[in-house]
Amino acid sequence: MKLRIRTINFHKDGLQTETLVTRDPCEHHGQRRVRTNTVYRSLSTKQGQDATNEGSNSEEELSDLNMEEPSNVDIEGSNPPGSLRHSSTLTVITESPPASPAWPTIGDVHRALRPLQAEADRVGKQVEEFAETLDRLSNDKRDIPRSDCSHALRLVDGYRQIAKRTVAYLEEIHAPERQKRSGVRPEVKSRSSLKNSAHSTIADDLERWQQEEQTWHLLALMLQVQYPSSDAQGAPSGERLVRPSKDIEIDQYSSESAVWSHFLAHDDQAWERHTVVDWLKTCAKESGQAIENIIQDLEINADRGSGLWAHSWLYTKEAIKGQKRLRSWPQALAPDSPGIDASLRNSNQNQSLITQLDPDAVSRQGRSLELQDENFEKATWLACWEMLRRGEDWDLIRAWCQERVENWRAITVRGDPRHHALKPGKAPRDPGEAAGWQSRALWRRVCAVAAQTDGMDDYEAAVYGLASGYLPSVKKVCGSWNDYLFAHYNCYLLRSFDDYIAKNFSGRCPRALQDKSGPFNVNLTGGSRVKSGNQLVILMRTLKSVGEEAKGSFKLLQGSLIGKTFDEFVKSNGGVLPRALRSLRKNRKPSKFLRYLEKAKAVGKVPALIKSDDYHIIRIVTHIALIYRELGPPASGNGHDSGVEGFIDAYISFLSMAGKQQLLPLYASCLSPERAISCMAREIRLILEHGERRTMMRLMKEYGIDLPRVLNMQLRMTMKNSEDNEEKDPGYPTLGILDSKKQGEIRTIRGGFMGAAITDDQHDLINGFEWYLLLDGHWEQTLATGAVLYTYFLRLAGSKGLAAAKEMSKRISFSSLSLGKTKAILGQEIDVSGIYDEDEDGMEGRRSSNAHAHHSPGHGRSGSRSMRYSQAEKEQFLFKQSNTFLNLEQLIHVLTALEDWQVEVDSKPSAIDMGGPVGKKWRDSLRRACETVEANIQPLLHGWLLYSHDDHEARDLEQIREACLPEVLLAYTAVLNYSAQFLSRSYLLKSLEVGALVAAPDSDLAGCFVSTKRMPELVDALAVTSMNMVTAEEYGTGSKKMSPKMGLWSGKEAPNTE
Repeated sequence: MKLRIRTINFHKDGLQTETLVTRDPCEHHGQRRVRTNTVYRSLSTKQGQDATNEGSNSEEELSDLNMEEPSNVDIEGSNPPGSLRHSSTLTVITESPPASPAWPTIGDVHRALRPLQAEADRVGKQVEEFAETLDRLSNDKRDIPRSDCSHALRLVDGYRQIAKRTVAYLEEIHAPERQKRSGVRPEVKSRSSLKNSAHSTIADDLERWQQEEQTWHLLALMLQVQYPSSDAQGAPSGERLVRPSKDIEIDQYSSESAVWSHFLAHDDQAWERHTVVDWLKTCAKESGQAIENIIQDLEINADRGSGLWAHSWLYTKEAIKGQKRLRSWPQALAPDSPGIDASLRNSNQNQSLITQLDPDAVSRQGRSLELQDENFEKATWLACWEMLRRGEDWDLIRAWCQERVENWRAITVRGDPRHHALKPGKAPRDPGEAAGWQSRALWRRVCAVAAQTDGMDDYEAAVYGLASGYLPSVKKVCGSWNDYLFAHYNCYLLRSFDDYIAKNFSGRCPRALQDKSGPFNVNLTGGSRVKSGNQLVILMRTLKSVGEEAKGSFKLLQGSLIGKTFDEFVKSNGGVLPRALRSLRKNRKPSKFLRYLEKAKAVGKVPALIKSDDYHIIRIVTHIALIYRELGPPASGNGHDSGVEGFIDAYISFLSMAGKQQLLPLYASCLSPERAISCMAREIRLILEHGERRTMMRLMKEYGIDLPRVLNMQLRMTMKNSEDNEEKDPGYPTLGILDSKKQGEIRTIRGGFMGAAITDDQHDLINGFEWYLLLDGHWEQTLATGAVLYTYFLRLAGSKGLAAAKEMSKRISFSSLSLGKTKAILGQEIDVSGIYDEDEDGMEGRRSSNAHAHHSPGHGRSGSRSMRYSQAEKEQFLFKQSNTFLNLEQLIHVLTALEDWQVEVDSKPSAIDMGGPVGKKWRDSLRRACETVEANIQPLLHGWLLYSHDDHEARDLEQIREACLPEVLLAYTAVLNYSAQFLSRSYLLKSLEVGALVAAPDSDLAGCFVSTKRMPELVDALAVTSMNMVTAEEYGTGSKKMSPKMGLWSGKEAPNTE
């Protein structure tokens, strides 16, 4: 009986989620098997396809079933029509099998599923979109040179659009959560307070998708930088990066914007830095809050209300006016006026106030502002910094300052050549409008000097430092990895530009800058040497301010793209990832290996690694690595394949556990053949429904994955990694059918000797073998694999594999295999088990008959007979190939019959009831059970397991015969002796016939008793049978009258029956 629970949820975006949870009892103690299918259905008319996501059972649904921690959890799934899938490879285990994540039992899968479920729910639709987009890469790249990345840019743009849509959706649904977690309205938070609490104010999943969108944007830009010969026109418009042409002509009257474009066109490193700086500006613009929200805390402290900016330094101005009224001075106050220091002080009476309101009064006079005006000043410079950090055009900055009657602030930051260069969609400026023909190098140097002024607000100094490229002042306000990288790259870029002007256009460079000892001789980097992108990335991991962020997965990835170390990043992480995953999936607590990695990373012995359970970043790295592998490294050989395969392998594991099995073949086809086989062998065991298995087999065929090798590898890996190996006997243990011997009696059969417990690994083996039922042909491989499984179960000590062997004989019988496979081989469905071996004379006679018929007059008819005989020979050949599997199945049938017979014996009614209807019914059941034992044991009495392909198999089969035949035959004699007491004394004669079979000259049974030294047990059993025959009575008659067939055992001559 199966219990099914169906749950339907409706989502905001028009998506309907239908979850089906199925539970059915297994035959082993109290364990339950749960399968869940989640179907996504779009309720809109535009999206009509169904997407099935398997394995998405929630903890609540499991708890509703009142389940204990199940040892068996099967997750099956299917995807929408047209969605793409991938598979892995199947190989026989080699001496050095490919490194792969753990081979967990199905119970381990259940334990790992719960923490993965939330991730699976979040990325359910996205992983399918990623797979579909990836599949288009192979179609788009036809006839495109490897140096052209336009087709890859379309792929990257597709991934970025997926991330953008997800961010937009999450921003909407997480707005209440973000407000609740922050404790106050989000718009009240300032940047200074946000930079240390970003993780506490932004939902984790939203932040991850924002980071992912930024990463795809960065990748698109870096691809165009690294592959300069690409056709930019073939790239999506949103990802197109247009570099200035080298054909630009520069003369002494060209504007500095034109010179800047010329500089970027001829300096590859400058172009790369410019691209990264623009990307950092875009990130700040897209992920940052509105400027009004950032400065609102400071505006509140300025105590003037929102929007009253026109009053500028309101409180300081009122204090100055008060002093002028007291002194009756119509002219401006001077800082050296008598008594001014004592009378013109701030509200706290601890500092002197400025006497004039010009912008540089604070620095010039060495005096301060009122506290409210200081907050106002900080808010203003913070806003200017934010606008410059986000790359806002100078026109917007000017409009913002003009609205607040602070025009002079806009003038101070005017002159950056980037404000009027490379602005898509804007007409070029007049050559002399922006900066004239002269260079603004002197202006930038003045800004650098101003940034060093003592007592200046940090954000004001940062604004001047950003405009001039003065690094130390900008670093003071850097609160994130992006800010720190931006500060350095901005400094290096402007420094290179000034050097470029001095070298190539010396006439534009003012003489004041050429004086090495003059006031404008400023070291823009603060004395530190210029670092490469990779050196900066490594340095940031050691800094206290941004070190933790720099070690995060996304920053490690982005840093590898910027530092051009993606190959090393993939190799170092992909090499460790499979082993880390193996450890993580096998153990709930971190293993010694994971603890060693954490310790090694802390002391710098190994490079910074991503978290092994961060499937979000694993997905991104996997797809980036595949893109780079298609393009080929721009300057070096492709040396990161092993790392790439580690990421693909890990991502396939996640897809499988998240119920996306139909996507596995797509990604497995990106692996090497051997790695793909082992990977798919590890994952397909979770698929149980025949329809889904057929779909997976079709997909593996489409993607060129060797299914027979996958199935073979699956079973071998399960057996190799099974915990049952610890209990596996080096030989074949006795079956343990009989109880301990009692003096003068025949040993009895133990009740339930086959057991009932089936381990997770044993279930996986049976499920794995079921795949062969759907595999057309491959007769010999299928039967050989089945025989290996039977021998594996027989080898387990303490008969711990007999229950699994019994289950396997029920689910995959020889008859079902034969009927399913013979049609592809013989053209019709035939049960080969019904064919018996023919002697050589019979076969030769058929050959002679064939030859005679060929020359007979009825030629057409003889041809038909010849074909029939050929068919019979094929059937005979198939029967010989299946002999071992069939014989082992027959053994399991005998053991099952013996166990069922003992069940009937144990249900024997009391002596009082034996004479009535209850006793008659029991005797009838006992007779049927005994007849079943007799029928099933016949194949074991003649030539059982004597056919082998080689000497090694012959020795192995002989060990099975010695371990099984004596025990089974002794149990058979026990059955016959016991049954004779209640059914008929003729069963005693059948028991003695066993001895005759063993003693026969052509018997193949005696050797098994002799080699195992169990012949005395057989002799004792026959002796007890003989005694019983003399004293036995027909049950219920009280007579010792014998059957005529019993001959001399009746004590007189048998009557003549003729």
